[in-house]
Amino acid sequence: MTQPDRLPAPPVPEWLDRMLPTNRYCLDIEGWKLHVMERGQGRPVLALHGNPSWGFLYRKVAAELQDAPLRIIMPDLLGLGLSDKPRDPGVHTLERHAQIIGRLIDMLALDGLVGVVQDWGGPIGLRALADRPARVAGLVILNTVVGPPRAGFRPTAFHRFARLPIVSDLVFRLGGFPQNAMAFTQGDRASIRGQVARAYRYPLRGLKNNLAPLALARMVPDSLSHPSIEPLRRCQEFVERFRGPIAVVWGDRDPVLGRVRSYVERLLPQARVTRTQAGHFLQEEVPGPIADAVRAVAAAVLP
Repeated sequence: MTQPDRLPAPPVPEWLDRMLPTNRYCLDIEGWKLHVMERGQGRPVLALHGNPSWGFLYRKVAAELQDAPLRIIMPDLLGLGLSDKPRDPGVHTLERHAQIIGRLIDMLALDGLVGVVQDWGGPIGLRALADRPARVAGLVILNTVVGPPRAGFRPTAFHRFARLPIVSDLVFRLGGFPQNAMAFTQGDRASIRGQVARAYRYPLRGLKNNLAPLALARMVPDSLSHPSIEPLRRCQEFVERFRGPIAVVWGDRDPVLGRVRSYVERLLPQARVTRTQAGHFLQEEVPGPIADAVRAVAAAVLP
């Protein structure tokens, strides 16, 4: 199969470049440039982040797996990281993001892949894989949702705040929220500070670059008629039918999704579950257990 044209990755300051994998490039998908980082060779491992982070979140996990026969692929979601930043908030729907990641999977011909998903990377990745189940061999689930909310649910305070008119725009857009407050979601707040915290803020600096965090917060359903509900149902149908190996690694001190673990466990009784005292961005705190789960899932895949 012909490989897609790989476009040059955008330049970054030297301090940030030292922290990133050297293999960086962009893909043109539906007219948008999607930034991708890779490390290693072998079975593809597609690692998807959420809001407001970027592929940088997986650098420690990729380093832990440097001796494994695995190709770790870490794209930045559209609007985040070093990918293009659409100015139209209407671009940010679960279905559209899943279509773009699906095109990436097809363009890179990622057969037999292990999907590693966290936060919005969960629904986006699972929805993309639901349309191409033959390409996926295993799953590693990290602090995310794998289906729609149940009847009678109540959105979190964070997501209710994101829908307040005017004030949410001021806080998210002018105040740089939540990228300036990521440490407060951690089990160990020191896990996101200094240059690491600076690296998360860097791609979202300025009003022309920071629309996505609020738009993705508003992608979270606030009712059972929300546009994200149907694609979330497709995610649940996919994982319930999936018969490959699944591992769950969870940060129990996550104030956003920590309590979702018990529901994920009930939905995926076959999954091997590892509980940790990490927070929401658990890749920063417990990269070792995540890497162990990736190795175990990849080893359990049938030839």
